[in-house]
Amino acid sequence: MIFAGTPDFARVALERLLQAGFEVPLVLTQPDRPAGRGMKLQASPVKQCAQAHGIPVAQPLSLRLDGKYPEDAAAARQALLEARADVMVVAAYGLILPQWVLDLPPRGCLNIHASLLPRWRGAAPIHRAIEAGDAETGVTIMQMDIGLDTGDMCLIERLPITASDTTASLHDKLADLGGRMIVEALEMSACGGLPRTPQPAEGVTYAHKIEKAESWMDWRLSADALDRRLRAFNPFPGGATQAGDEVIKLWAAVPQAYAGSALPGTVLAADADGVVVACGQGALCLTQLQRAGGKRLPAADFLRGFELPVGAVLTQPADA
Repeated sequence: MIFAGTPDFARVALERLLQAGFEVPLVLTQPDRPAGRGMKLQASPVKQCAQAHGIPVAQPLSLRLDGKYPEDAAAARQALLEARADVMVVAAYGLILPQWVLDLPPRGCLNIHASLLPRWRGAAPIHRAIEAGDAETGVTIMQMDIGLDTGDMCLIERLPITASDTTASLHDKLADLGGRMIVEALEMSACGGLPRTPQPAEGVTYAHKIEKAESWMDWRLSADALDRRLRAFNPFPGGATQAGDEVIKLWAAVPQAYAGSALPGTVLAADADGVVVACGQGALCLTQLQRAGGKRLPAADFLRGFELPVGAVLTQPADA
């Protein structure tokens, strides 16, 4: 079995496969990227896991033989051929697999996708499910084809989204679920008993990549919608609002009833319990905030170093 993945979501699956005794002769992952304050090159979580288990790693910039990096793709192709694996498992790899890769393993390529397909195909299914207010999500094990998350569904399991779930907390639950499911899928596939069901044409939605600009809070929205956005954008990119000349990052909040007529963005209260801000509908009590260059702080600690008087209006830049 070849494994292709990059972030922590994929690392969990790789760990589970190794624990289950599957032989992995080759791992594909994204090239090392600059990270941290020093912007030093850092290996992906999947690469770190592979190296800890002594598994060879390939990090091509592309897999397209006719693309911008044909030498990278050719070297990866040779490594894949030499691995002689009968199946490839893919989880949040980050590179598009061309047809030659999909056709190479006899049992094809199985993808661990963190949504109930066909809902939330694409790059950010966990974030978008929370942001949209979905009551549930889950994991789909999919037989990959050339489309964007359009392949046949093999296994599906559902998971409720709670009112306190953030992308961080839901990610961990889905990563654990995906790790268990891919082990089951491979065991079923080895026996020739892995079912395949085409995705329905109805209910298709796309989970577009999260952009940093989306973090700006539009206080004209309802408190419930803004709460969902904050939970969806935690741990990245968080929420953001402007108080005077300073940008404040927002990380956690609780929706509240409010039937007054204050302008959206107006601070209604600011004390140890939180900073209450009027919204288009209801109010949002901000409980965790962060100044530029500072740490995330509970509202009580934040207000000791930054004054947000009642009546102040939080805004967003005109070009946001």
